[in-house]
Amino acid sequence: MTLLQAIVLGIVQGLTEFLPISSTAHLRIVPALLGWQDPGAAFSAVIQIGTVLAVLIYFRKDLWAMVTGFLRGLRAGKPLEDPHARLGLFIVAGTVPVVAAGLLFQKVIKSELRSLYVIAASLLVVGLAMAWADRRAVLSKLRQDGEGVSFRDALFIGFAQMFALIPGVSRSGSTIAAGLVRGLPRAEAARFSFLLSIPAVTGAGLKELLDLRHEGGLEGDGLMLVIVATVVSFVVGYAAIAGLIAFLKKRSVMVFVGYRILLAVALLGMLGAGVISHLDGAEASVVVVPADGGR
Repeated sequence: MTLLQAIVLGIVQGLTEFLPISSTAHLRIVPALLGWQDPGAAFSAVIQIGTVLAVLIYFRKDLWAMVTGFLRGLRAGKPLEDPHARLGLFIVAGTVPVVAAGLLFQKVIKSELRSLYVIAASLLVVGLAMAWADRRAVLSKLRQDGEGVSFRDALFIGFAQMFALIPGVSRSGSTIAAGLVRGLPRAEAARFSFLLSIPAVTGAGLKELLDLRHEGGLEGDGLMLVIVATVVSFVVGYAAIAGLIAFLKKRSVMVFVGYRILLAVALLGMLGAGVISHLDGAEASVVVVPADGGR
């Protein structure tokens, strides 16, 4: 991997992690179109740490309110009386399904499911699901801003996040759509989606980081390229969070639905024409390799 490739992949990760168009899909499609090797599920997970940092900084006030609210309640003998403390609990509860599924299916997630045919199908199916959820939200009565997320909302959205382990589904797409189904306003659904990403994405990124270090993929130029991609994903990701929340306060998700469907159709067309290969044969654990041919 070259420095330019690391920068490009960092931009792709930062932009698509929060837009409901699937970062994993784009981290497979972009290299395939440019003739680059699949960076692998491990690399994709590690550079997500940059986007997690973006979430932590953007929502630092919310996160601090959760911690202080829990501590105040703990001192008073009622740790979950504060609404911010309850939100923290809901995030933990909503994370359980994706953690369990990730541990059970990690091998297939890193290999067969990275097929571009799977990604194309996921882009299409979830795009249609997002359109249905958004239409349902328009026709039904949404809650007012400020009503917050309930425990049932958190579990429902948490199970939706579980399907984001399939490349092409999009974690933000599945969770925002689930929030809309539960009656949350679009911006509130996006906010909870981003907060919910913190435990799962952090855990996955740190696990893969340790695995890559053990495999020797984080030595010399390899480490530098991972750092570059992670920093770029942080900067772009921070801007993407602010942009998407502002967008959803005034507009629907239909523009992303249209993009997903067009991308799926174009991807299937290229696969059918033999322009790109559905699975390049690279091991899922492949990570950054110095451009001079070193491991």
